[in-house]
Amino acid sequence: MFSSHLQSRARNQRRIMYIGFIVALLCAVAAAGSGLGYRFGLWHFRTGFEILKWSFFLSGATLLVLLACMFFIQTKTRADTIIGGIGIAICLVLVYVPYSWKKTLDANPYIHDITTDTLNPPDFVVVEELRSAEEHSIEYDGLEVAKLQRRAYPELKTLVLEGDIESMIKLAEDVLNDMDLEVVSVEPAAGRVEAVATTWLFGFQDDMVIRLKAIDGAKVEVDVRSKSRVGRSDLGQNAKRIRQFMKGLTANHSAS
Repeated sequence: MFSSHLQSRARNQRRIMYIGFIVALLCAVAAAGSGLGYRFGLWHFRTGFEILKWSFFLSGATLLVLLACMFFIQTKTRADTIIGGIGIAICLVLVYVPYSWKKTLDANPYIHDITTDTLNPPDFVVVEELRSAEEHSIEYDGLEVAKLQRRAYPELKTLVLEGDIESMIKLAEDVLNDMDLEVVSVEPAAGRVEAVATTWLFGFQDDMVIRLKAIDGAKVEVDVRSKSRVGRSDLGQNAKRIRQFMKGLTANHSAS
């Protein structure tokens, strides 16, 4: 009788674990759908964030349930171990990714317009036509943003390289392509290159402009600006993108 009771309890625990596995799969689908729904215009990105938030909480609770089941089931079959392990792995990813985003959000200022020249930032021209009325304007966000940027990213400064505008534009295009940005405008006469970056999950788009100015005859002054189309905080992505571009441009220039 006691043995029968243990077997019954094990069956119930196994059922709970399998239900937890299904819930973990549903959370994964919801998390992926949170961004895809925004990409396809099914809902606002804030709705997507809400879906992602509740996927985070539910997957966290499911993780605890799965861990408890794996611990208390005495006679686990191979299928139990595989199902439980996959469910735990899914939940760990679903908990870690939003948690890491939140840490990044807290570690960076709530700004989304970053440039190497805060006094005279490069102007967007072509990308203005690509922005909708609901998205941020192309105007620079102002003095307060400049102060926050200088405090958070003091390393972002104008870059000066030897060469001419024509060769530097070619190098800039190569770097942007290597970064998987879509180059939307190249204007050698104006010394300007514009490009668009698209994030992997929600498909958020950030616009980037590179301004090239000839100085001292044989040198070029390079300034960059990257601005998000939506959201208050860019999670440091615009600054990261500018650093990556400057590093790539310097490397390509040294190799040329």
